[in-house]
Amino acid sequence: MSTILIVEDNEKNMKLVRDILQFKGYQTLEAVTGNQGLALAKEKQPDLILMDIQLPDINGIEALRQIRAEPALSNTPVVAVSASVMPDEQQKIVASGFDAYITKPIDLKSFVATVEKFAGVPAKK
Repeated sequence: MSTILIVEDNEKNMKLVRDILQFKGYQTLEAVTGNQGLALAKEKQPDLILMDIQLPDINGIEALRQIRAEPALSNTPVVAVSASVMPDEQQKIVASGFDAYITKPIDLKSFVATVEKFAGVPAKK
């Protein structure tokens, strides 16, 4: 079973993403700050990390930089999840090394397709 780490400080967004992923058969881990996400990623080594960009401590781009510096996590796919709609912001996020970019509010079909691309299709329960 694929494990996905969700790093998201908004309670409603966290619940939505968690509910979708668990319904689809993924196991989820949750962090509400970048540092908490880093600690969980190092400890649990998830198959995929969904990273919000705006976080209360370090931002998602800095968290990604630290994840990529960890040998055990350097190949873990990290997908940015952000409400930023400004094209220059999106370019900056993509250029920082994320494997993909999902905009909020999330589109269910494209969200699930992106997750399945990086974490694999879970076996149905």
